[in-house]
Amino acid sequence: RIGVVDEKGSIIWGDQLMILFARDILRETLDVRRKTSERPAFIGEVKCSQIMYDEIERHGGRAIMWKAGHSLIKDKMKKEKALLAGEMSGHIFFNDRYFGFDDAIYATCRVIEILLKEGKPLSTLLSDLPKTFNTPEIRIDCPDEKKFDTVERVKKILSKDYPIIDIDGVRVKFAEGWGLLRASNTGPILVMRFEATSEERLSEYRKIVEDILKEVS
Repeated sequence: RIGVVDEKGSIIWGDQLMILFARDILRETLDVRRKTSERPAFIGEVKCSQIMYDEIERHGGRAIMWKAGHSLIKDKMKKEKALLAGEMSGHIFFNDRYFGFDDAIYATCRVIEILLKEGKPLSTLLSDLPKTFNTPEIRIDCPDEKKFDTVERVKKILSKDYPIIDIDGVRVKFAEGWGLLRASNTGPILVMRFEATSEERLSEYRKIVEDILKEVS
């Protein structure tokens, strides 16, 4: 798992690193893509920022949202023949000039390579991204025998009023952001994350999901 801090002391999270790597890979494969209609695949897990998916699509890639988890991501990567896959936690899997598994030392070398090519400070390479506000991964204790049913009940309520993605728990689309609730695969825990265009919307969306969670618990 790779962790990166820029020259200003800001943390570059896994989904932001995915943007950095995807842009570089797509720029390098531009000539190849001009000769074919096939768009290279890039895979992110459900906790990743919507900006990551949008940026991959904008630069000519095919962004695929998938389930969280090391083995699940690697399996999907093989099936889709993806060039890159990653998790918000910092696990980055390179199938571009590498062997399709996560290697923090190799990922660090790819960051250094990008910095040398760009000739700019790391903080500037993602400065053009839209400003959003997001939460870290929020973990809530929930017994194993209840966690999946709890998520299903929340999903059923949310789906009445909002578009949802249910490949791994429920990721609900709001007008200016999204929220996620999923059951952990490794422990008696529910996981939430939220992203929005303002702090006010972030608080609003979090409250919507938390109120429903309290209602069904």
